Amino acid sequence: VQLQASGGGLVQAGGSLRLSCAAAGRTFSTYLVGWFRQAPGKEREFVAVIWWSGGSTTYADSVKGRFTISSDSAKNTVYLQMNSLKPEDTAVYYCAAARYFSGSYSPQGFDYWGQGTLVTVSS
Repeated sequence: VQLQASGGGLVQAGGSLRLSCAAAGRTFSTYLVGWFRQAPGKEREFVAVIWWSGGSTTYADSVKGRFTISSDSAKNTVYLQMNSLKPEDTAVYYCAAARYFSGSYSPQGFDYWGQGTLVTVSS
């Protein structure tokens, strides 16, 4: 499956952005779809994940209550609504999909990756 992430940009602290992750070539079907981010000089970290089948979600503590992950089966797209953005949310955001749950939400457990979209939050 090919993933296309979009929606990044420059926003002031306290603002909002919505990222999109569209799948091509295959539907998400029973995949686990997640968002990760990587700030300069830091490792890629888990942000949020959604089970395509059933819609269950999990969030990193750092974004809980501010970010919402959702899916649209008709569009085969996963979204990440980001509210109350902080400068520390600045990073390249990647969407990824996994055919099977590896037991953790580490990047190594995901099989397919989008190209990343840059989110910059100014103070």
